[in-house]
Amino acid sequence: MDRRTALVPIRYLTLPGHGPEDVVADPRGRVLTGVADGRILRIDGLDDPAAARVECVGEIGGRPLGLELLPDGDLLVCDAEGALLRVDPEAGPGNVRVLTGSAAGERLRFCSNVVALPDGTVYFTVSNRLHPLRDWMGDIVEHTGTGRLLRLEPGAREAEIVLDGLQFANGIARGADDSFLVVAETGARRLTRFHLTGPRAGQADPFLENLPGFPDNLWRGAPDGPIWVALAGPRVPPLDLLHRARPAVRRRAARVALRAPYRPSGTAGVLAVDDDGRIVEHLTRRRSGYRMVTSVCETGGRLVLGSLWEPGIAVCEAPLTK
Repeated sequence: MDRRTALVPIRYLTLPGHGPEDVVADPRGRVLTGVADGRILRIDGLDDPAAARVECVGEIGGRPLGLELLPDGDLLVCDAEGALLRVDPEAGPGNVRVLTGSAAGERLRFCSNVVALPDGTVYFTVSNRLHPLRDWMGDIVEHTGTGRLLRLEPGAREAEIVLDGLQFANGIARGADDSFLVVAETGARRLTRFHLTGPRAGQADPFLENLPGFPDNLWRGAPDGPIWVALAGPRVPPLDLLHRARPAVRRRAARVALRAPYRPSGTAGVLAVDDDGRIVEHLTRRRSGYRMVTSVCETGGRLVLGSLWEPGIAVCEAPLTK
């Protein structure tokens, strides 16, 4: 069932930094995000924007994208410039440790999102192997299929490739029982399931296809809650046609797209999905003042939205999804 309802913004909070690409909430209801200049910010007091406190809890020196809070309070950070990092938010801005910068002997490129399992194993995505973050539109248009899902075992210094050929691999979330992962393929408008246990362990299959927009980061706050899916923009039918063209045609189109000024759609949207791959909520708003929603998390009965494009976060009403 796709219950489409209005995405109702309550308030906006401008940050001292641009492009809060991913947002995650800690157990105290504080929201962490990374901005374009490399800082990790923590926001406390979302109920009253005028009194909200924003502090810098990390500086990675690159471009933070996906974040994952660990049980001990540390934060995993995907650096778009080629590393998976671990940050201690309580130890000061300089406390950053590189977990890995390579996979199968190859330097990482465009790390996107990350999730940790209870046994300490970390899975993370690389969106593509050809285009850097600044040229993300080129990969969406060219449809290279060079995204990857990687695994880093506890104590390992190099990641291993567990799934290849993904169309702009992006957000990642755990299944409720940790038997599978859900990976967003932004360029294909689909969610893919990667089995961790059972007879299909190590294999992938479609989880949810033909999404109404381009899925970006994923968030799951509790095993009994839904997987929240940020939609960075609505479906573009001409792009669907282009993706069926020959590779040479797509490459030429990508070069043109990279020279054209980009302005995101005015439509904001998020989905809530259950563990059977069903959409249980579809929240959308046309002509939204908040554009290019790249992340969503839930805390205190509210949804918090992040964006690669905007200079702050948005706080919205959260529906009852349980």
